[in-house]
Amino acid sequence: MNQEEIYLGRQPILDRHNTILGYEILFRSGHSLCADIDNVSQASISSILSTLSDFGLKKVVGKRHTAFFNVNAEILHSEMVELLPKEQVVLELLETIKIDDDLINRCRELKTLGFSLALDDFIYKPSYDPLLEWIDIVKVDLLVMTPALLEETIDSLQGFPLTLLAEKVEDLDQFEQTRALGFKMFQGYYFAHPVVISGKRVDPEYITVMKLMNQILRDADLKVIEQTFKESPSLIFNLLRLLNSVSSGMKQKISSVGHAIVLLGRNRLSRWAQILLFTQGSTPGHQNPLLATAVMRGRFMELMVEKGAIGGTKSSADLAFMTGVFSLIEALLMRPIAEILNQLSLVDEVYRALVDDQGDLAELLRLVKKIEKSDYSAIDLLADRCQLKMGSVIDAEQEASVWVQGLIQSL
Repeated sequence: MNQEEIYLGRQPILDRHNTILGYEILFRSGHSLCADIDNVSQASISSILSTLSDFGLKKVVGKRHTAFFNVNAEILHSEMVELLPKEQVVLELLETIKIDDDLINRCRELKTLGFSLALDDFIYKPSYDPLLEWIDIVKVDLLVMTPALLEETIDSLQGFPLTLLAEKVEDLDQFEQTRALGFKMFQGYYFAHPVVISGKRVDPEYITVMKLMNQILRDADLKVIEQTFKESPSLIFNLLRLLNSVSSGMKQKISSVGHAIVLLGRNRLSRWAQILLFTQGSTPGHQNPLLATAVMRGRFMELMVEKGAIGGTKSSADLAFMTGVFSLIEALLMRPIAEILNQLSLVDEVYRALVDDQGDLAELLRLVKKIEKSDYSAIDLLADRCQLKMGSVIDAEQEASVWVQGLIQSL
């Protein structure tokens, strides 16, 4: 039996400290990647069932994060919604839902069962008052809010024990303004802007880790890798500590950094560098969301090449991984990307993709960015240009999500 493919999209939701709390889950039918406005209920049902039976919620958002699902009145009243794991789900009521006694009673019932509820695209009306008693989170779309309307909306919610979530936060000013107004959750692309990462640079050794990853993936000579380690005493210490933990009972005494690298092996070294990249400059359990996006991009692009994009060779897959990982380095280090990449001596294909926006890797990166922003009108065309079927894109996104969540949980 043919089954309609479901495409999965995720938009991160962060707290006041830029820590990822969860993801809004966006699904569209794979054949068109467009929302069927006339059949929202059927699409939502297919999405939720696919999440439970095909993807697995923990594979999509991990064990620590929450999934936000959009639901209309029909879905909210169905028994099917109760199949979702209440401890890891927020039911997000669409703004089109009619507020009546049946809706209020259903929300009260779901709250009693332990579910968390949110209101999407909220603009206050007195008719919301009976419902707000049962709501945990109110999402406010900043793009449709004037300063006066925003202030009025916040004032109208003062008497209710709920959390404010700012949607479509695009820059540092908006983030700081809404945080000062009492918002505790944030959604948007503001954290990808260079000045947002707490107004300071990432740990200086981050660039060394990136350089190390590049060398490993290019199969650089041992002496070259050893020299990179010598630039950072803390990397040497971490290398020796790792070697000790994975080689318990080892009788050999380590005579040099190069000797330690040989004993560890390139596969283990590569995995370790990826973990270092993901955690560099972060405290345990508080991974930089920008790093999470960069690592996700790298793995996603690597998998799409393995599934046939731009030739599908092993060398192309490695270059795709590096392109994705480096695609946000300008925001991370707050320096011109050309200046950063010149320090790393990247191959021409990666440099052209990131600096000149040219070549097959640039096209693949554009596809990933459109998927991140749920720009469904462009995804089909870009997938075709990258020599990919939508089924392969969907599979790669799912596999990359599982990989990144596994990396998070291993830290």
